[in-house]
Amino acid sequence: MSLTPVLPEGTPDPGRPVLYLGEAQLVTSVGALPIAFEIDAKSLGEAAEKFAAAAEVGVERTMRQLQELRREAASSIVIPDRVPPGMGAGSSVEGTGWPARRRKIQLP
Repeated sequence: MSLTPVLPEGTPDPGRPVLYLGEAQLVTSVGALPIAFEIDAKSLGEAAEKFAAAAEVGVERTMRQLQELRREAASSIVIPDRVPPGMGAGSSVEGTGWPARRRKIQLP
């Protein structure tokens, strides 16, 4: 896809460069993941020639971003802001008469 800059009147703006954008999809187990990337080119023909290399860079960038998101998700700790009913101190496991487990892990 090429994006041609225009002036407010709708005529081409020769003062700004035409941008060439590529799009691809990465097929995953949960569906297609769209990937968009800019292609550094001066003409449509040059953009077509550079498409594969630019797509590879776009896929690599996306994979790095996904790995970072996975790391962030794996390292996050969820701490409930309150204890659910029946799980507080002195409560018992419903119907058994057994005392509920007390939590021994304390976070600062």
